[in-house]
Amino acid sequence: MPNRLVQDYEAGIGITPTSLVPTADPAGALAATLPAWSLAAGSVTAFATAANRIRAVRGHDRVDHRIDPRRITASFASDRVFRVDGASASPFAELSGFFPTFDGWVRTHANYPHHHARLLTALRLAENAPTEAVIAQIAMSRAVEIERRAAAAGAIAVQVRTEHEWADSPQGRAAAAGPLVAVDPRADRAAPGLPTGATSAYPLHGVRVLDLTRVIAGPVATRALALLGAEVIRVDPPQLPEIPWQYADTCQGKRSTQLNLRTQLPVFNDLLAAADVLITGYRPGALERAGLSVAPRPGLIHGSVSAWGDTGPWRERRGFDSIVQAASGIAIIEGAPAVPGALPAQVLDHASGYLLAAGVVDALGARSIDGVGRDVRVSLARTASWLLASRDRTPGHPPATEPAAEETADDGKVVTALPALAEYAGYPWPAPAYGIDRPAWRLHA
Repeated sequence: MPNRLVQDYEAGIGITPTSLVPTADPAGALAATLPAWSLAAGSVTAFATAANRIRAVRGHDRVDHRIDPRRITASFASDRVFRVDGASASPFAELSGFFPTFDGWVRTHANYPHHHARLLTALRLAENAPTEAVIAQIAMSRAVEIERRAAAAGAIAVQVRTEHEWADSPQGRAAAAGPLVAVDPRADRAAPGLPTGATSAYPLHGVRVLDLTRVIAGPVATRALALLGAEVIRVDPPQLPEIPWQYADTCQGKRSTQLNLRTQLPVFNDLLAAADVLITGYRPGALERAGLSVAPRPGLIHGSVSAWGDTGPWRERRGFDSIVQAASGIAIIEGAPAVPGALPAQVLDHASGYLLAAGVVDALGARSIDGVGRDVRVSLARTASWLLASRDRTPGHPPATEPAAEETADDGKVVTALPALAEYAGYPWPAPAYGIDRPAWRLHA
């Protein structure tokens, strides 16, 4: 049967469903009550299908996409196969996780130092408060009060809800509205066409992508575009270093530079003026508040990923995959009301990344014909709504297996998962040293 994820995405941009995806997880590494495998395979297939559409636009033969469950699950569970000098990654910090409250549970996210500090502020604790004091303070508080204080302080903590509580809330209704991938034309227009030199293997050769994303979803999207041959420059702020293992896991095939947009805005604007695509992972409106605007750049494809979407009462709140799982009811479904659980991987992040990349590829294909700039949007909460709406549930499933260790690349120091698209033997190159590149585009032949 046609995978409904592909149907939902393609219906949102007026395309007839073309792809079939098995509903069962043959590899078992994404075993869950909710159809995590269908979400993973469907999003990768949507991206592969979009890649074939732009190949057709450019006059190249399509590539027969082979769904390899081991490749897909290793890529989506990349944190479980990642190694540096033989040591595994630690995906969550000490204060990132589930904590019992006076009347339920909360889930927090404090992987970054500034989020850790804001969480302590929200809990009215000193910046050097020990973990035991944090746990005690949470245990004496109501979950919704912690959530409210965290939002006010710019920290990240949500009440663990059931799926029905989420669906009945204003933020839950907003998250479920609209297409899985929104592709909206803007009024600006450039000359039609795409850079020359593309091949069937690299249909995005010559396309310039400016990457202002961090963590997982956005970097997965830009890594996918790099896999198809795009030149991707990732821009990070020097005052907020990225988590090293996370960067190494998602920056393959890209270049890396650092820019302080408050003091180096002209340099950024020069990059943007020559870019075909801008990908951002900021909350809606955050770029504009920082004094940046993509509107003056005719024909630019602006792809964005957010936690909660661009409408609803939570549109300006911060969030991550684990936080969306907890707030939306997924944690209860994958665990129990007494002890919340989680999906076996950051599936919302990875799937949203591939869906965003698919939408960007389609927007580029359309721009090659009409020259029109487009905005492409996804959100983790909208992706979660698709997962929750599926009736393909498997309660009592066996535990998730380990991803296939052979589906990895090893450069002698760092081990990362191979691309989810099995037709590619690997990424163009491993993640470069953080911030090593000049903020300038390469000259294309």
